Amino acid sequence: MSTLTFASWNVNGVRAVAKKGFYEWLDKHKPDIVGIQETKISADQLVPDISAPRGYVSYWSHAEKRGYSGVALFVREKPLSISEGIGSPKFDKEGRTLVADYGDFVLLNIYYPNGKASEDRLSFKLGFYDAFLTYAQKLRKQGKKLIICGDFNTAHKEIDLDSPKRNVNISGFLPSERAWMDKFVSKGYIDTFREVDANPKNYTWWHVMTGARARNVGWRIDYFFVGDELKHNLNHAGIQHDILGSDHCPVTLTLNF
Repeated sequence: MSTLTFASWNVNGVRAVAKKGFYEWLDKHKPDIVGIQETKISADQLVPDISAPRGYVSYWSHAEKRGYSGVALFVREKPLSISEGIGSPKFDKEGRTLVADYGDFVLLNIYYPNGKASEDRLSFKLGFYDAFLTYAQKLRKQGKKLIICGDFNTAHKEIDLDSPKRNVNISGFLPSERAWMDKFVSKGYIDTFREVDANPKNYTWWHVMTGARARNVGWRIDYFFVGDELKHNLNHAGIQHDILGSDHCPVTLTLNF
């Protein structure tokens, strides 16, 4: 039996987090596969210090809009195949998805849209959710075992944010967003952290301007989900609350194969 370790982190700008210890964290913890979101970098801005950390191969998906969105994967072992997007130009032009097929599993690293800016962006977010789920279900029908990581930009349950009643009308905790999370889980996707830890006060994002992190007034919006066919492979899932550098912190997953 082999053990694989995974990490996922919304870095809120890879060039910024590179100056705040990201690559030192990577070198210390050495996950087998790391997905990062909100890289905010274009292809022509990649330099070896960012794109080629020691011991890893990197893959990048960039938004058409400069300084916006973007995801990347750092892997110790190359996948059988790597692809971008979920098959919809409307969504894929924002560089939100990388899909790595390892045979034993397929990893989807995704930066889901934020719906706070406007009703249009909320509609875009919900449309992305549905297009993603259609894509994921298609992969499962092909016999693929899925691991999905990233910033979902939604706290699913009341336990997943500090002040649920105060935020019920805020995007990220709207009934429509939470209903989609319910639907997602009902299709056989497992929130790995909640499989191992049912305690409150476990968050992955904190508002910077209000000093919320020091008071642990946060939201849990970063996840590792697996299809239920991988439930028995679950070894551990965690949140690295103490890792700084972004307004989010890393989340982790360990699977046995």
